[in-house]
Amino acid sequence: MMESQAEQTVENIYKDIERRIVASPPGLCPIDLLASFLKMSHAQSCGKCVPCRIGLGKLEKMLDLVLDGNADESTLDLIEETAKAVYDTADCAIGWESASMVLKGLEGFREDFISHINTGRCTFELNQPVPCRSLCPAGVDVPGYVALINEERYADAIKLIRKDNPFPLVCGLICEHPCERRCRRTMVDYPINIRGLKRFAAENAGDVHPPERGPLTGKKVAIVGGGPSGLSAAYYLSLMGHEVEVFESRKQLGGMLRYGIPNYRLPREMLQSEIDVILSTGVKAHTEVEIGKDIDLVDLKKQFDAVYIAIGAQTDKKLDIEGIDAKGVYSAVEILRKIGDDEYPDFTGKNVSVIGGGNVAMDVARTAIRANADKVSVLYRRRQDDMTALEEEIEAAVAEGCEIYDLFAPAEIVKDEDGSIKSVMIQPQIISEIRGGRPTPRKADKDVVEIPTDVLIIAVGQGIESKEFEKYGVSVQRGVIASMNTAELEGLSGFFAGGDCVSGPATVIRAIAAGKVAAANIDSYLGYNHLIDTDVVIPDAKLADRTPCGRVNMKEKPALERICNYDIAEIGMSKEEAMQESSRCLRCDHFGYGIFKGGRSEKW
Repeated sequence: MMESQAEQTVENIYKDIERRIVASPPGLCPIDLLASFLKMSHAQSCGKCVPCRIGLGKLEKMLDLVLDGNADESTLDLIEETAKAVYDTADCAIGWESASMVLKGLEGFREDFISHINTGRCTFELNQPVPCRSLCPAGVDVPGYVALINEERYADAIKLIRKDNPFPLVCGLICEHPCERRCRRTMVDYPINIRGLKRFAAENAGDVHPPERGPLTGKKVAIVGGGPSGLSAAYYLSLMGHEVEVFESRKQLGGMLRYGIPNYRLPREMLQSEIDVILSTGVKAHTEVEIGKDIDLVDLKKQFDAVYIAIGAQTDKKLDIEGIDAKGVYSAVEILRKIGDDEYPDFTGKNVSVIGGGNVAMDVARTAIRANADKVSVLYRRRQDDMTALEEEIEAAVAEGCEIYDLFAPAEIVKDEDGSIKSVMIQPQIISEIRGGRPTPRKADKDVVEIPTDVLIIAVGQGIESKEFEKYGVSVQRGVIASMNTAELEGLSGFFAGGDCVSGPATVIRAIAAGKVAAANIDSYLGYNHLIDTDVVIPDAKLADRTPCGRVNMKEKPALERICNYDIAEIGMSKEEAMQESSRCLRCDHFGYGIFKGGRSEKW
C-alpha cells in the first residue's frame, strides 16, 4: 500500500527530529532537555494505560514547575515516586522507558534540580558554545580555520590550528574527529568533514614557521616521553621561553604516532615534518634514554625546575588462555613498534589471526595483508557493530581482504610438536545483556571452531610501564598514574603527568590536549602566566543561503592497489572539494549564541 502524503511528511519530520537531537550541543540545561524528551515520548503514547497517559503528563507538569522556579524539594520526592510508579506499572516501553529516563536524570544531575529550585538556574552558568570547538579536547578554533580555508588562506589556517594543536597534519590524517559528532550542519544535511579540511590545509599551506619564541625565562623543564602529549607540552613551554628537553626511550620521537600507527595511515616523513617544527622552537631531544637505567628520576628533578611525565601506554596486555606461550604469538604493540623503526614483518603464505576489535587490531590486520599473508582473520567476541575501531577502518580492512569472525572468543591455542602455533580454537558467543552501555557476550551453546593459524597477533589493549616511577613515589592506581586536574602529582612538588599514562589508551587529540593543559599549569607553577595567541584575522561570516548539500567524504586508493605497499592509502580532497565543503560551515561562532559566548578563544 502506498504511503499517504501525511505519512510521508510525518516520516520526514521524524528524520528532522533525529538530526536535531544528533546536533544538540553540549552545555544545554539538562532538566530542560529531559522535559523536552519526556514530552516527545508522551506524544507517542497510545493512551490505553493510565500510568502512561496520565502519569507522564503529571511528570511533565512537575518538571515545568522545577524549571519555572515554582517547586520545592518535596516536588523532587513526588517526581521520583511518580516515575517509579509509572516504571513499575506501564504496559509498554513508551511508559516505562520514559519514566526510567526521568529517574536517571534525578540520579545523574540531582544537584541541577536543587539549583533550579533554590536559584532558578542550573549549577553551571548556561553556556552553549560552538559544538565543534567545545567537543575538540584541545579546543581548536574549527569555524575559524574552516573559514580561512574557504578564503584560500591555508597558511593562516595552520597558524590558527597550531595555537591549540601543534600537529595539524597528523590530526588531519588520523584524528578520530569528535568535533564532527554534534556539528549543527547535521540539522540541514550532514556534518562538515572537518578532519579532511584540516588535512587539505596542511598539505597546501607550504612551510609555515612557528611563532617567535618568547624571552627566555631561565627555567628548565624535562619532558619524559616523546609522544604527542610530551611534544605538545614541549612546544608550548618552549614558545613561552622556558628551556625544554625531551627524554625518549625509543630510537626516534613520536611515541605511538610513530610506533603505533602504520605508514599507510600516517607516513613517517609527514610525522617527522611536524616534529621538526616543534624542535625548531628550541626544544632539545634525547633519544634512547630510559628512566631508571640511563637517568634517575631524582637526578632529573635536581637538574630541572619541573618534570612532565608523558610516557604513554606502550606495553601490551596479555591473554590468559591455554597455549599463549606458543611460538608465532605476538602482540600488536610489538609488531607496530618494530615497524616504527622500519622493521617490517614478512608473513608470506601464512595464515594470520588477530584478536581484538579496536583501531590497533585493524592496523595490524591491514599490515598483515601488506606483509603478504595468505589469509587474515580478525577474531572478536562481540558483534562487528560493537567494535571500537572507526567504521571506516573496519570497512577498509574488509575491502582489503580481512575476514571478520565476530561473536567468537579465543578458547585455546593449539601447538604442533615444535611448540609453534598450529591453530586457534574459538568459542561461539551470543550477544546478551547491555552493561555499561555495551552489549555483553556470553558463551553460546555451540561447538568450538578451529581456525588454522601460523601467526597470532594479540590486540586487546595497552598498559603503562610504571615500575621505575613508582619507586620514586609516583602514585599508580588501576594501571595508570594518578594526577590531579592540573596534571600535578599530589605530594611530589614540580612533577606533572598527562596523556595515555594518566587516562589510559585514548585518542591522539586527547593526548595533545593533555600536553596543552600541562604546559599551562607548569608555566603557572614556575611563576609565570604566559599567553599563547595568534595574530590571524578570521574572515567575516558570509550572509549566504545555506542550500542543502552532500558531504565530501574521504576516499582511499583501490584496495588491490593500496595493499601492495605501505604508501598512504587515503586520498586527500581536491581544491574544488575543499572549497565546497568549507562553504557548508554554518559559522556558529558568529550566528546564534556563539557570537555572545563560547564562539572563539583568542588566547589561552
